[in-house]
Amino acid sequence: MRLGGQVFLKEKNPENWAFALKEAGFRATTCPINGEEDISELEDYLALAERYDILISEVGSWINPISRNEETRRNAIAYCIKRLELAERIGAQCCVNIAGSRGEQWDGPDPDNFSDDTFELIVETTREIIDAVKPERTVFALEMMPWIFPDSADSYLALVQAIDRKGFGVHFDPVNIINSPRIYYRNGDMIRDFFAKLGPHIRNCHAKDILLRGKLTLHLDEVVPGQGHLDYRTFLTELNKLHPDTTLIIEHLSSNEAYQQAKGYISRIASELKIPM
Repeated sequence: MRLGGQVFLKEKNPENWAFALKEAGFRATTCPINGEEDISELEDYLALAERYDILISEVGSWINPISRNEETRRNAIAYCIKRLELAERIGAQCCVNIAGSRGEQWDGPDPDNFSDDTFELIVETTREIIDAVKPERTVFALEMMPWIFPDSADSYLALVQAIDRKGFGVHFDPVNIINSPRIYYRNGDMIRDFFAKLGPHIRNCHAKDILLRGKLTLHLDEVVPGQGHLDYRTFLTELNKLHPDTTLIIEHLSSNEAYQQAKGYISRIASELKIPM
């Protein structure tokens, strides 16, 4: 697998971006451009990434393509298509979004999020995005969330089967579906189950950690890898069974020091397991 992350630079250009990632020990990262006014820099970023053996593994498309507002929904679908086209041009592991939400908060809960109609809307919307691009080098994937499909291995597998497109792949973030003490304390079993059911479809993963607090009713906090209870031994062991270019991207940290702390923990576990990264 390739361990990846981000770097914070005072002034970013293709050369210092790629060199900083190499110095940080990362072999993968997220898309370094927004694809609008900076699209002219893309070829330089790709060339420098290749020179330093860095895989641009994901293009994010963080928007709500299942909004109840039809204009918002159509604009979001158009944006997802544009981002998937960028991922295809890059040859990224995936273009990733969440399914969205039927509620006012684009990435939040709603009573209708788990309805059969919403499942079908996600299928229809995802097909529309993929069919507009017909990707050959990348896939469109949905990051799991606790309050929308896919929220488990079984619901993700059901989506894979229902969408039925070569251009649809799997993104795995185990922290996002740890939503009860039962799963929290047995998350290694959840991880093994996910890889058993969806392993061949997984293209990209996120790395973070989760900590259960003793506060009612139920309080789970996202924390830096190594400060929580995620079973990284199982996570890395299962990841190591996939293609060597499958990526694990550390996310949501606010400094280079924090990324190095997370990388150090994950690398130490990998070293103990004799897993190359």
